[in-house]
Amino acid sequence: MRRLRAAASFAAVIAVTYLGLLAVTFFIGRVVPIDPVIAIAGDRAPEHVVQRVRAELGLDLPRYQQFWRYLQKVSAGDFGTSVLTSRPVLQDLLRAFPATLELATAGILIGAGLGVPLGVWAAVRRGGWVDQAVRVLGLAGYSVPVFWLGLMALVVFYAKLGWVAGPGRIDVTYEYTLTPVTGLLLLDTAWAGEWEAFRNALSHLALPAALLGAFSMAYISRMTRSFMLAELAQEYVVAARAKGLSEARIVWRHALRNAMVPLVTVIALSYAGLLEGSVLTETVFAWPGLGQYITNSLQNADMNAVLGGTLVVGTVFVGLNLLSDGLYRWLDPRTRAR
Repeated sequence: MRRLRAAASFAAVIAVTYLGLLAVTFFIGRVVPIDPVIAIAGDRAPEHVVQRVRAELGLDLPRYQQFWRYLQKVSAGDFGTSVLTSRPVLQDLLRAFPATLELATAGILIGAGLGVPLGVWAAVRRGGWVDQAVRVLGLAGYSVPVFWLGLMALVVFYAKLGWVAGPGRIDVTYEYTLTPVTGLLLLDTAWAGEWEAFRNALSHLALPAALLGAFSMAYISRMTRSFMLAELAQEYVVAARAKGLSEARIVWRHALRNAMVPLVTVIALSYAGLLEGSVLTETVFAWPGLGQYITNSLQNADMNAVLGGTLVVGTVFVGLNLLSDGLYRWLDPRTRAR
């Protein structure tokens, strides 16, 4: 009975969260100084055409009726038609989001895979050269403009050295011969056994993923260092040393495990930030992801696409927050008894 109430409460929280998300996106779409009717009909369309389009879109109805129709359409997976591409917005999102998912996943694997060990090392060697290097790295990660670093990386590693492929996700040679299954090019090419295309996609992915990984690593390493310093000052660490446990076991098995409880949230939110669409990175590298799609749609007053993309971003944040909450409960047994 207790678990049933907890499940019902959890479902109610999710429902209210999504209702609030839908309400926010709907009313933002109504208050921004962009008229979707003008975007569709054109700014020189006759008045009767403008009124007809407005009626077809349901924009002549009261706001509460518009919101109800919006809820019904979104619940059925209908986000409207994009003015920019003339395709259903859902179809566009299914094309754009896998590109961002692939890039963000590679970036967070690099960022967390390097940031956590560096942060631990910096905390253990507090005041040493490693600690200073990690702090400088974190400062640089917040200070260096993304677009500048991306352009310099393209000039050096693509134009000068030729170590990686250029902008885009894959060369045109492979783009029209590959049948997409998941939309994740590395998975699709590997599944099809197209190893030349796989290497080409990986070469395109390497530079933007490394760039995002470097920026997320700067943040994750700083937070890891802070959490580890707090844990290493706890009494249980002193007691473990008094018992004769090795320093490596104290650091990696005990202190890091406790530090991982808040660190999971940091990594999840960093991942959500990357999945939201790194607009500047996607623009510099001509990466056809969610950030570039939303930006282009906003510039062209394509509000159906903007609202659909916003809902995807909100869903990503809600989902990763729920995931981090579940991991939090798994890592900290004390929360399970509440």
